[in-house]
Amino acid sequence: MNIKNCAMWESKKMIRLAEQQDKEAWYALDAHLPESEFDEKVRRGQGYVCVEDDRIIGVLRYHLFWDNTPFLSMLFIDSAYRGKGYGKRLMDRWEQDMRSRGYGMLMTSTQVDEEAQHFYRKLGYKDCGGFVIDVPGYEQPMEMIMIKGITHSIE
Repeated sequence: MNIKNCAMWESKKMIRLAEQQDKEAWYALDAHLPESEFDEKVRRGQGYVCVEDDRIIGVLRYHLFWDNTPFLSMLFIDSAYRGKGYGKRLMDRWEQDMRSRGYGMLMTSTQVDEEAQHFYRKLGYKDCGGFVIDVPGYEQPMEMIMIKGITHSIE
């Protein structure tokens, strides 16, 4: 593990970039990522894991929308650990890293029938549009796009 990429906040609790050896634990939480993409997330530093007592309890991954804007594509915390601040800590770490890399805006999305929208709003994200997918076999409720401006300075 590259200690430079870790952020510990208590003994045995940390957030760090995902590593190749995290693959099995990652897929226990995020079955939506095609396996061919996991290696790319690790290589590009576009995945984070939240660890407690040497167990991965949360994951965060992103990609670049328009090749220049960080877009959070997955935040997932194991159900036994939800409501304890781990999701907020993952978001804080990701936002801080994106700010330090010079990005000025972040994006994410959530279905309108999911509770995540309320979480993101508490973190300062705002609704900015959405779309409906009605292609047979891919139908889903409206997907809401959310954005947040971030400063380039590290707070």
